[in-house]
Amino acid sequence: MTAINGQIGITKRPGELGVHSMDNFKMVVPDLQVAENFYKSFGLDVREEGNSLGLYTFGSDHRWVSIGEGSQKKLNYLSFGVFEEDFDRMKKRVENESIKLIDPPKGLNSNGIWFYDHNNVLIEISISAKTSPDVKSGFFMDSVPAGVAAATTRSAANIVQPTRLAHVLIFTKDVLKAIDFYSRILGLRLSDQSGDGVCFMHGIHGSDHHLIAFAKSNAPGLHHCSWDVGSINEIGLGAMQMADKGYSKGWGLGRHVLGSNYFHYVKDPWGSYAEYSADIDYIPLDQNWEAGDFPGEDAFYLWGPESPKDFVHNYEAD
Repeated sequence: MTAINGQIGITKRPGELGVHSMDNFKMVVPDLQVAENFYKSFGLDVREEGNSLGLYTFGSDHRWVSIGEGSQKKLNYLSFGVFEEDFDRMKKRVENESIKLIDPPKGLNSNGIWFYDHNNVLIEISISAKTSPDVKSGFFMDSVPAGVAAATTRSAANIVQPTRLAHVLIFTKDVLKAIDFYSRILGLRLSDQSGDGVCFMHGIHGSDHHLIAFAKSNAPGLHHCSWDVGSINEIGLGAMQMADKGYSKGWGLGRHVLGSNYFHYVKDPWGSYAEYSADIDYIPLDQNWEAGDFPGEDAFYLWGPESPKDFVHNYEAD
């Protein structure tokens, strides 16, 4: 972890302070059984954990999401990971900004610090292993030679199982204040934005184009959680997989402009979305990404069907 000079094994940006990952988040929903049915259908490993559910990807013991039960769907907190050697400096940075540290939520064991962001969203920064990727995720566009059938039958198609949580997009009252807070306090950097309507932020130690994004609304809330798959074919199969289970509302197939990822969004039972995503842009730890500010009509998506009229509606604010 010395200077960036092309050495293999460098895993952090030297001399700079910032979180390395969007480690996990928690939300509450009115009915855990409904949540279990939805996310199992989506292809996640859903585990009962006391009075809550944990969302995992198959083959990993990292919990990406915790889901509790409450009167209505609500984003509960966001947890970011930091390298052990940076934790004390991060804590001091927060304290020097006169941000009040608070106790973790009742019943939750935590080695981190807790505080509220500019929009009253609860934040944890804790020591954890880096879960954001160190290289761009694999993407496959397989073809076959002439005389060979490329597609399987539907009955023989594999179940789509995402490999990791890619990012979340949350609502905020003020996008520009979100950029300031999350860059100044957490050390994230702006990737791109569209005026004061939406912004995308990445980690300085190597991450996708965005590990968190913010869209303007009149209240906090979760718009979508995005899950990485390896191909356009998997995105399409995932969409059919969900439609076969009764979850046919959503948006896709398409390709975004900011981040460049291919996508299909599936509307969840609470008005937010789970996204199948593939081939998102990657920002290495030794690169300073030049952030752009794009007009709305040129920032949303490159191609795909027209988005639903309520796609950016914040149902948590209702």
